[in-house]
Amino acid sequence: MQIQPKSIWSATSEPPVFPMLAGNIKTDVLIIGGGMAGILCAHFLKQSGIDYILVEGRQIGGGITKNTTAKITSQHGLIYDKLLKNAGIEKAKMYLESNQYAVAEFKKLAEQIPCDFEEKSAFVYSRADRNAIEREVRAVNSLGDHAKFTEKIPLPFRIAGAIEFEKQAQFNPLKFLYGIAKSLNIYENTFVQELIGNIAVTNHGKIKADKIIVATHFPFLNKHGSYFLKLYQHRSYAVALENASDVNGMYLDEIEDGLSFRNYGDLLLIGGGDHRTGTHGGNWRVIREFAKRKFSNAVEKYSWSTQDCMTLDSVPYIGRYSANTPNLYVATGFNKWGMSGSMVAALILTDMIQGRMNPYSTVYSPQRSMLKPQLAINGIKAVGNLLTPSTPRCPHMGCALKWNKVEHTWDCPCHGSRFEKSGKLIDNPSTGDLKV
Repeated sequence: MQIQPKSIWSATSEPPVFPMLAGNIKTDVLIIGGGMAGILCAHFLKQSGIDYILVEGRQIGGGITKNTTAKITSQHGLIYDKLLKNAGIEKAKMYLESNQYAVAEFKKLAEQIPCDFEEKSAFVYSRADRNAIEREVRAVNSLGDHAKFTEKIPLPFRIAGAIEFEKQAQFNPLKFLYGIAKSLNIYENTFVQELIGNIAVTNHGKIKADKIIVATHFPFLNKHGSYFLKLYQHRSYAVALENASDVNGMYLDEIEDGLSFRNYGDLLLIGGGDHRTGTHGGNWRVIREFAKRKFSNAVEKYSWSTQDCMTLDSVPYIGRYSANTPNLYVATGFNKWGMSGSMVAALILTDMIQGRMNPYSTVYSPQRSMLKPQLAINGIKAVGNLLTPSTPRCPHMGCALKWNKVEHTWDCPCHGSRFEKSGKLIDNPSTGDLKV
């Protein structure tokens, strides 16, 4: 079979169709962005009886959601040992509890939506550093949860150790998203070009809203929140293989450029090749070389890539967009864990919209300190790039774009905007096409 350059989710899901907004309209709450976070916000607002509208510039689920590996888990790499050291036991525990709650909420919703939901254990493994795994096991257990250490996992290489979280889950994210979206108040092909106060200006009309949620992956408003300093973007790659192993779980290497594994039906999904957007990395090459060595009889059926917003401290930004925008909210920076992160965001923002205090909101506050080592790295890269004499320049903030030879796109190393060779916008924060 010929390899399809699309995700397995896009190939196996049939999207609903929603109208385009034409003219002006009013609503209590406007949600900008039709990915998993925005759709879940709309779902919970509808359940609460709140007047809302969701607008998506293209088609719902057509951005990052369609390209996720779709693991629903509170195990986000070796994060809990890091959180205990950098944020303290209270916030580390809040992070763990909120994500475990998110997993449970997905399980409840999936009972009503056919989405190939399966309960699985999630593992983070190390091929060389047993101590790092043991520290993470101790950290998780000190927070009141129960994680296991193991030396054996069904992958075709030796490991020094792995940490196991039981009762996590995997699913088809587009089947879930499309199922939950069918009854929601959505406008597609309605691109928000700018916000003027509480009015969103779209390509075919204006929307006046009392409160606005920005769920556009990377926030597009530069004058508030300093997200252009607080975020950077990473690319990663995936393939789906036929005639490969059933690994019966979800697996992730603890090193940044390692591989991840999970099954979907009779296919094995392998992810990896990570690199910062606008720089060189392993891409599909490292995955295919591994598959050729370890699964010589496998046949590649699908291949795709994705992009993730990374924060300064590995914790998402969920809450008020900035201290000076009381009726503007944001959900971003899921650090490659967009499924559980989207659910956490929807639950927190739904409470905030209704004036309720969410017990987990403080750990995710976008107004927390920016004084992290990654801030300096982001700043140095941005300044260096702005001084680079080259064309074309990104319309977002003027950074020099880099040509991506593998994906044939123009990519921004500063903030991650991406464009087709023709200049058509692929990924934000840019809100317009590139003039090539």
